[in-house]
Amino acid sequence: MSRTPRWARWLVPVVLLVVWCGVGGTLGPYAGRLGEVSTNDQAAFLPRSAESTRVIDAQRAFQQQETVPAIVVWTADGDGGRIGEEQRRAATDALAALAGTPGVGDAVSPALPSEDGRALEGVVPLSPGLGDELRPTVERIQQAADGVAGTTARIAGPAASQADLSEAFAGIDGLLLGVALAVVLLILLLVYRSVLLPLVIIVGAVFALGLACAVVYVLADHEIVRVDGQVQGILSILVIGAATDYALLLTARFREELGSGGDRITAMRAALRQSSGAITASAATVALGLLALLISDLTNNRALGPVGAIGIVCAVLSTLTFLPAALVLLGRAAYWPAKPRPAAEKSGGHGVWVRIADLVDRAPRKVWAVSLAALLACAAFAPTLASKGVPLDEIFVNDAPSVAAQRTLGEHFPGGSGNPAVVIADAGRIAEVTAAAEATDGVASAAPVTGEGRPGAGEPLVVDGRARVDVTLRSAADSDAAMDTVVRLRDAVHAVPDADALVGGYTAQRYDTQRTAEHDRSLIVPVVLVIILVILVGLLRSLMMPLLLVATVALNFLATLGISSLVFRHVFGFGGTDSSVPLYGFVFLVALGVDYNIFLMSRVREESLRHGVREGVLRGLTATGGVITSAGVVLAATFAALGVIPLAFLVQIAFIVAFGVLLDTLVVRSLLVPALVRDIGPKAWWPGALSRGEHDPATSRSGEA
Repeated sequence: MSRTPRWARWLVPVVLLVVWCGVGGTLGPYAGRLGEVSTNDQAAFLPRSAESTRVIDAQRAFQQQETVPAIVVWTADGDGGRIGEEQRRAATDALAALAGTPGVGDAVSPALPSEDGRALEGVVPLSPGLGDELRPTVERIQQAADGVAGTTARIAGPAASQADLSEAFAGIDGLLLGVALAVVLLILLLVYRSVLLPLVIIVGAVFALGLACAVVYVLADHEIVRVDGQVQGILSILVIGAATDYALLLTARFREELGSGGDRITAMRAALRQSSGAITASAATVALGLLALLISDLTNNRALGPVGAIGIVCAVLSTLTFLPAALVLLGRAAYWPAKPRPAAEKSGGHGVWVRIADLVDRAPRKVWAVSLAALLACAAFAPTLASKGVPLDEIFVNDAPSVAAQRTLGEHFPGGSGNPAVVIADAGRIAEVTAAAEATDGVASAAPVTGEGRPGAGEPLVVDGRARVDVTLRSAADSDAAMDTVVRLRDAVHAVPDADALVGGYTAQRYDTQRTAEHDRSLIVPVVLVIILVILVGLLRSLMMPLLLVATVALNFLATLGISSLVFRHVFGFGGTDSSVPLYGFVFLVALGVDYNIFLMSRVREESLRHGVREGVLRGLTATGGVITSAGVVLAATFAALGVIPLAFLVQIAFIVAFGVLLDTLVVRSLLVPALVRDIGPKAWWPGALSRGEHDPATSRSGEA
């Protein structure tokens, strides 16, 4: 058999490196261009089949297009100051001047005084989907409102919140990516004490992100997927974190093979053969777990699914092509000034894992019992995590202008003022529907929309036999009390015979989103667990072990929710979490958490086939302890970088995933799982060959406590 020419053996790595450099140079800029095709219009992410979504569709066919209200509130200057008639006229004139200007609807309301006489309120309807023009439009309204002498003007309502949201996401590409990469680079430098290796890993992650963003950009530009600021931020973090994790596993195996004396090409072939299965299986759990979000009825969940899966595929593609090529060309220089050594040599950080493995070996039952008790104690607080949505005054971590304006509005007007519930009903029954709405507990007022496009005197506007009633709630539109009122309102108007009434509006949208999120959790969680279980069965060729791993990562998730509930309430001061937070946390934490168990148990299985189950557990834990812990710290730090964006949703996701990954890495994977497998012995691998003890010279001792 003729040997492959030396030049041919080097051709593939060189070609791969050139191709990836081309990908990075050509597609890299797309990492900063997703904002061009993203939207922060939350109305685009409502449940598809919800009643409030049907109301939006009815409004479009009804009239007047759907609008996003900006609520202007004026307060008199000075303590106890009152609004005069001259100021009311000036405010009304200022609002009237805005009608019909770019981005502003024609149905601008006059300025109305509060009951206490100390404030004025006016509603300016804005066109949905203004995008980059939303902030300038809100600023134009602010400038017009500031012209009323003797008053202080503020802008509240959904339009102002969206403008502040867009500002919070401004520059997300550069800021988030810079923070994430800086954190990862610092950790890699501290852990590996190598000059080139961290840079190579970072470059591979950036190339993967550029490719992922380019693919997502094209799909979003053709309206195949939706992207908002949250999805955009999560994609960056997910790709950087996953690519780094997979890279650490491959580089650790390559270092072992180099340390055993092999040449760089042979060492890389062995490293790929030994680690590609675990890397691919780990990526599959995350990608398929994310794709399970496609069965959600919430559009933002379905948006994240394919976008996140694309990111994971690009991360694993970079790890298995670019990284091997770069490492082969660099050889031992990649680890300079450190020197690759065989896995059998224990020193430095390895010594810690030798001691942990010794503890697991000496007292497995005590180790898993204490670990399990601690996790169960934390999980006991999981039911206390409130996921009823985040009120407007808690959307932003720091005080935002729209939040301060909302508080001012609530001090002088009914909580739902300027942001009414919208009822669409049969025009012939509109009087009965209006009466039923007014009689509902929690409703301040109800009036049909007239031909002028706003509630008031005159004949109701009728289109295709349907009419609209605007219902002002007594409670703030984003409060639990308002959602309770919407439930009662729906019961009341649905009971009107032949009215075919539908209730929508901001509060109804929040309520429908919350109910849909609860339904999605009950549907998607089992699907994700089954997906992970099937992948683990195929990888580990066992049934008992996958069940054990899935149970432990699920327990880790519940323990994380329990701790998060306490931290959110008593440290961060959050009154609740976004309704999507538990599901996002589950998908990321369970899918990513099982990665570390895959890395560990695939190595344990490999060692058990050579040395027996008992020795396989100890060798696998010792060999992978350092690299998996490093990967966990990197992933936790990467997700923690989401906290630089001052939004409660992302801060909550960042904490849940970062804390959960560390808990999984340091407790579940390091102590609980190895101790359980050590205590159960070969039966943990049932029904595979390992469960029969065929490879274990110490079977008789494997069940000792």
